[in-house]
Amino acid sequence: MLKLDLTPEPRWHDLAPGVRVQLRPLTTALMVAARSDAVVETLPETASDEERALVFARALARRAVLAWEGVGDAEGNPIEPSPEAIDALLDIWPIFEAFQLSYVSKGLLLEQEKNASAPSPTGSTAGATATATRARDRARTARPD
Repeated sequence: MLKLDLTPEPRWHDLAPGVRVQLRPLTTALMVAARSDAVVETLPETASDEERALVFARALARRAVLAWEGVGDAEGNPIEPSPEAIDALLDIWPIFEAFQLSYVSKGLLLEQEKNASAPSPTGSTAGATATATRARDRARTARPD
């Protein structure tokens, strides 16, 4: 069953001990806006999947982050989110991974929620394992009655 969360309220996500961000709900509009980001659109064809993931995550985070706690400048003074600060935050590997897992992947879990069983025999067989052995000989044609 698809579970709709109809609350448009921003939510806090813990990204590391003492670091949390307040994010807009992950909506279609937000995803489309991130995909239309100039930096995302100008990625070269030769860009690796990792580079694409980072560029997209930054574009999405710049649109989604409303506030944060536990983030400061080099002297330890708290700073407000800005495009440059958000990019710098996502350059920290554990923060990037936590953002991907707690925010981005939640939107992608819809694919997993729609069907809890194995792929349909009449549909995609990706992931299905064979359970029958091959027949030794061809079967004979049935005689008409």
